[in-house]
Amino acid sequence: MLSNKYFWALLILFTVLMGCDQASKSSDNTMQLSGSIDGLRKGTVYLQKMQDSTLVSIDSVVVNGSPKFAFKTEVESPEIYYLYLNKEDGDSLNDRILFFGEPGQITINTLLKTFESSAEVIGSKNQVLLQEYRKLARQFDSKNLDYIKAYFEATKEDSNGAAVDSIQRAMDNLIKRRYLYALNFASTHGDNVIAPFIALTEVYDANVRFLDTVASKLSDRVRDSKYGKELIDFIAERKAAAAAATTP
Repeated sequence: MLSNKYFWALLILFTVLMGCDQASKSSDNTMQLSGSIDGLRKGTVYLQKMQDSTLVSIDSVVVNGSPKFAFKTEVESPEIYYLYLNKEDGDSLNDRILFFGEPGQITINTLLKTFESSAEVIGSKNQVLLQEYRKLARQFDSKNLDYIKAYFEATKEDSNGAAVDSIQRAMDNLIKRRYLYALNFASTHGDNVIAPFIALTEVYDANVRFLDTVASKLSDRVRDSKYGKELIDFIAERKAAAAAATTP
């Protein structure tokens, strides 16, 4: 039997090791967000995210004299966060930066006058993929606006029915191409949380078999993430609703 001396020594060692293990796990999940808002001398910067379908502030920092800010928070899995600046100018536009938060060091640098559009986010792999996706998605959106403009101009002339039909077909085809692009992008990046996020936000109303394909490409780690679990649950709900609708 161990003496009291060795028993307490082992107990202390075990406690220390457990504490180190917990600290290691905590640090592995910590997002250290910092950056600068050029031109800002005084104001409040908020770190926000969605909780139960509501946008909430989880931390804030008062900027006074220096344009720099810093936050530290625990992130269970990569998800969308927002950096909100209360400019107190009565204009709610261009005051919130959307970005993918994840464990590690993330830097956001921007300008006061063009807070959202000038933002540069560094350190988030999913953010890089989101920006890559949005770059081509914006081209689809721009082309769709051109079609809409042409469609309304064509409808002004009663004799231009053929042109209206042609533009409508082009718009429908563009929508299909945009959906295929989103689905393919999500399926290609199944080892990143961007995949279920795009499926949930861009093509949630696509045929459920396409969403199933995206889900089948997810790695185990991504399936266990916040958006991975939400996608799996969403697909199950879609299937249950479809089954209920066909039940006599």
